[in-house]
Amino acid sequence: MLRSHRWDLPHEQATQAWAEALAQQAPVKHLTLALQGPLGAGKTTFTRHLLRALGVTGRIKSPSYAIVEPYALSSRPSDPTPSMAWHFDFYRFNDPREWEDAGFRDLFASPGLKLVEWWENAKGLMPTPDWVITLSIVNESERQLMIQAYSPAGASLLQHMESERP
Repeated sequence: MLRSHRWDLPHEQATQAWAEALAQQAPVKHLTLALQGPLGAGKTTFTRHLLRALGVTGRIKSPSYAIVEPYALSSRPSDPTPSMAWHFDFYRFNDPREWEDAGFRDLFASPGLKLVEWWENAKGLMPTPDWVITLSIVNESERQLMIQAYSPAGASLLQHMESERP
């Protein structure tokens, strides 16, 4: 781990604002964000807010049964080439080798944003994420967000987010 930081999110609107701020900064061409936390902590909610902020329209659903959902992201003025995001949910994996058997190695090697719920179920096989995002339940509406950066790109992005969102 290179760097970590914690934020309090007192309500869902704070989660949305945080995801929107991240969308403004995230280098989505090749970034892997691993999300962890108990059921109901807000992993899918955070992902929905982030994908919306990145221009995804239409239904954003949990990939619990499909395992992966692909999304085309809107192009940005600084980079008019559209990019992709993949939302993974490895909750149902019983054996980390299922990641390999599903053929995800090629997806993780390709450009794009990877958002991975229950990444620990494929730990050791999937590449090291740029960030591990841990969502904790404080109470019915409040969450705590902790980010650990595991790559130079992740550390740089986290440092920027710390200065933007104290």
